[in-house]
Amino acid sequence: MKILSLLPWLDWLALCFFLAMWIGYAVFARRLAVHRQSILAASNRFRLRWVKESLTRDPRVLDGIITQTLSHTPSFFSSTTIIILGGLIALMGTTDKAAEFVREIPFSQATPILVFEFKILILMAIFVYAFFRFSWSLRQYTFVALMIGALPPPEFFREHVKRRDDYAQRVADMTGLAAETFNDGLRAYYFSFATMGWFFSPLFFVVTTMLVVAILYNREFHSDVLKVFDDGNG
Repeated sequence: MKILSLLPWLDWLALCFFLAMWIGYAVFARRLAVHRQSILAASNRFRLRWVKESLTRDPRVLDGIITQTLSHTPSFFSSTTIIILGGLIALMGTTDKAAEFVREIPFSQATPILVFEFKILILMAIFVYAFFRFSWSLRQYTFVALMIGALPPPEFFREHVKRRDDYAQRVADMTGLAAETFNDGLRAYYFSFATMGWFFSPLFFVVTTMLVVAILYNREFHSDVLKVFDDGNG
């Protein structure tokens, strides 16, 4: 409870602003995607196209390779997150040296050791959240592999045309969920960079948080990648 008295009210406001922007942007992006094209929504249409094409292939070796390739990214980030958490835990044992290093930066604010450790704990919590999202995304991709493996042969869909769209939509939805979960973990990485600004000053923390939100918004709704997706869906 000592941290409650040691942490200045400006830092508490900056932390509350950070959490509000993170949660608020996630809700905002999800709702805006209903009315405006986003990278996730556009890529989901390609996922549906891919699954529909897979229904006509036999054997579906290519689709298994695609699924395995998609699962490599969350697997890589899960492993990387564990390494980062290990580094942060090691940093907890040398906070005095780290705090002294930060103090030497011209625009940084002097921070007590206990407050410095609290900021590291917040950063660790962000990466723990990211790890759970990446690992869950990885498991969802294994579900995608199972669903593709359980698909009936192409002859079945020639005889049951109405079932084809239902099968394709289910597999595409699972793939989309895995991609969305991975996106949550990647977003946590972005906001972890904003948290690093807190080690210098609460004002810098607010600025870096706003910068991260602006970058995320631009990449999800106004990026060149989205334009390519739109052209491909045309």
